[in-house]
Amino acid sequence: MIAALVAFGLFLAAPVDFQKDIAPILETRCTSCHHDGSAAGHLDLTTRDFALNHSQVLLSSIESGVMPPGGKLSSAEIESIGRWIKAGAYWPQNYVLKVPAKPIEATPASLELDNVRKIGERIAAQASHKTASPYSVTLPNTTVSFEMVPIPAGKFVMGSSDSDPMHKPDEQPSHQVTVEPFWMQAHEVTWDEYRLFMFAAQAGEIARKDDTVDAVSRPTRPYVEMSFGMGINGFPAISMTQHAANKYAEWLSAKTGEFYRLPTEAEWEYACRAGTTTAFYFGSDASQLKDYAWYSANSGGKYQKVATKKPNPWGLYDMLGNVMEWTLDAYAPYRDGSENEPWVVETQPYPTSVRGGSWNDPADQLRCASRVASDPSWKQQDPQLPKSIWYETDAQWLGFRLIRPVKLPTVEAMFKYWNSGVEHDEQ
Repeated sequence: MIAALVAFGLFLAAPVDFQKDIAPILETRCTSCHHDGSAAGHLDLTTRDFALNHSQVLLSSIESGVMPPGGKLSSAEIESIGRWIKAGAYWPQNYVLKVPAKPIEATPASLELDNVRKIGERIAAQASHKTASPYSVTLPNTTVSFEMVPIPAGKFVMGSSDSDPMHKPDEQPSHQVTVEPFWMQAHEVTWDEYRLFMFAAQAGEIARKDDTVDAVSRPTRPYVEMSFGMGINGFPAISMTQHAANKYAEWLSAKTGEFYRLPTEAEWEYACRAGTTTAFYFGSDASQLKDYAWYSANSGGKYQKVATKKPNPWGLYDMLGNVMEWTLDAYAPYRDGSENEPWVVETQPYPTSVRGGSWNDPADQLRCASRVASDPSWKQQDPQLPKSIWYETDAQWLGFRLIRPVKLPTVEAMFKYWNSGVEHDEQ
């Protein structure tokens, strides 16, 4: 589309008024697709950088004969854009175009499902049959890696009983749950990993026409520095929404050819307990917590580097403390009776179940059974209306880790996992 506009501009020279003649066209016709954080965000048409930095891209498009989709612009609009480009594509300093409001889903469900289908086909085609042992993953074209730990299938008692002096009503009734085998990340997702997803375009991840990675939605540019000065390299990524964590899982799956997702609440507690039945995975003596977790008594008021405390019996670090972790489940009362692979699917933005406690919490919040419900106040300071679907800016103690089920799910199930949250938050 843009290439054709430039082509018209080669034959027209009269200057135009940017704010009066050009901005309205770009805002109503172009920026809905071409903005930071969109699937086509590698060409961001909302800022002055477009006029300053994309001339070679536009010229290449002209030379390759790229044409716009039919019916997108009127001849008068094309003429105005052409005259503007010919006159030098003047763009006032610091002028940012608006992005028109979109439907609830940023990407139409049919297009999202089509992309998930392509990712699923890629995963199935290169599915590896790993043994039940730890393994390492290095993200393609980077030096960034993470470790996966095998979690065996089994049964456990989820929740707490009256015998736990710190038990809380939302942790009961305790009930038996059956869990299938999976691998879990040895530690929480770090900024080293997550920033490759946040800033993929800036890092040079160039899209190809068949590139399913580029088609995965990515976070918009944050309006504050998201580590809040607590550290980047080797530290846990924080303050993302569950939707953002889901999309990271989809992006990572497309990048690696292996299926990743958030754990259900049951899978999280099962992995955390690691075969134990006590309040903490090392026993019930809270005085030992300092050896296994970063929490309010020893964190110094901020998160710490991952995997610097003792792991649980299955080799998982920071399951308790450092940062709380998203699960797939809506926060809801437990049901009595045994369950097989339970998952409470969300139907509204709040509340979602978050697990593990954080650097900001006392010992009783770090028990294996402890649960926290997500809340709108976690993004209270977000100045956007509606609030961002990507950031929980006030939750500077919130992160996540992913699992990889041994059994590969169907494409329909992949879609459900990666789009489980309510994506659009009007609060």
